[in-house]
Amino acid sequence: MPAAASNPDGILLVDKPQGITSHTAVSRARRALGTRKVGHAGTLDPMATGLLILGVGPSTRLLTHIVGLDKTYTATIVLGASTSTDDAEGDVTGGADASHVSGDDLVAPMRALTGDIEQVPSSVSAIKVDGERAYARVRAGEQVELAARPVTVARFEALAFRPGPRAEVDVVVDCSSGTYIRALARDLGAALGVGGHLSALRRTRIGPFEVDSAPLADALPDEAERLLLPPARAAARILPVARLDDERAANLANGRRTIALEGEAGIVAAVHGERLVGIARVEGRRMLPVTNFPTGGAP
Repeated sequence: MPAAASNPDGILLVDKPQGITSHTAVSRARRALGTRKVGHAGTLDPMATGLLILGVGPSTRLLTHIVGLDKTYTATIVLGASTSTDDAEGDVTGGADASHVSGDDLVAPMRALTGDIEQVPSSVSAIKVDGERAYARVRAGEQVELAARPVTVARFEALAFRPGPRAEVDVVVDCSSGTYIRALARDLGAALGVGGHLSALRRTRIGPFEVDSAPLADALPDEAERLLLPPARAAARILPVARLDDERAANLANGRRTIALEGEAGIVAAVHGERLVGIARVEGRRMLPVTNFPTGGAP
């Protein structure tokens, strides 16, 4: 592990390649940055690629405010076969020849899977059932049935269609956090009566953060610290900014409430100069600390 010249602090965007876990991507960032304190805002399966947002140093505290942001994915859905995992890594469990399916046939079922919907997550998801991950129970041979949960799919559109016994559909999905793209593939195949599963998945956006120009997680340079987005700038991309004077900054940094100014409302990024003092909640004329950055947050 290279020696760090300073204590790194900030948000790092990386592009996870196929075949490695999110945990492996975090481990490689730790080595490149010379610190153990690295976390991520939402995993990607090993088969998936795309955007991982890593918090480094004190900025790991920002991840709580990033993980729930909406997301964009591109994916390929195979019609004509359902699998035990709703993706290409599982065993084929059913399906029917999809040769008769046309691009026009996709419109109505995709529309039905758009908007505010109740979605049953994939049984191999990380959702806990009686304290144990659902995927662990499935791998142990158990039958797992998860309850439907509300999600929002703002866009579910076909980009390309390749007909055949196992037809392929390239899609783009804008969705709320907690939406399972594998479940969309499964449900689209079920609606068409032929079965379906996911064969490729790429996350291109989380909130305002895009994968474009993000370095590959398995090719981070030793000087990766220069790639960090300073915490004050990162927070300003996801929250309204409240600019604090010396007194208000000192109060908030020490866990005390302070006075909220006109125009400040809701959850805000509290900034003093170029330093992120913390995340705060404004209630009337009071600003209350939610997440503090007592020693970090500097650019």
